[in-house]
Amino acid sequence: MAQFEQARGKTLWVIPDGYIPPESSGQMTSHESICVLNFGDLPAKLNITIYFEDREPLENIVETVGGRRTKHIRTAGLSSDGQSIPPGVPYAMTVESDRAVIVQYSRLDSTQAELALMSVMAFPLE
Repeated sequence: MAQFEQARGKTLWVIPDGYIPPESSGQMTSHESICVLNFGDLPAKLNITIYFEDREPLENIVETVGGRRTKHIRTAGLSSDGQSIPPGVPYAMTVESDRAVIVQYSRLDSTQAELALMSVMAFPLE
């Protein structure tokens, strides 16, 4: 199974464009998520770092994805030392894992009645 995991996933992923819209309209709240697929048998421990243009990164944010499971992690809920990502502030992030996983990034922008949903694969690094 380990060979299959390495062939189908990576341990370092980059998302260069993050932005939590500061306002929402209607009943749906604007938000962003990273969606992680761990198809291996063992849990994957993630270490997430959030980077900003004008301040120090939020580091050592730990999440776990069970073996043969998926987890949707809302970025607004991520925090480090009591600090979180402020809405309306551009950011980027890295997701490092101790096991090969797949990472997707999604944004729901409900700042106007015509909702926009964007979803892309994060960029994997060797």
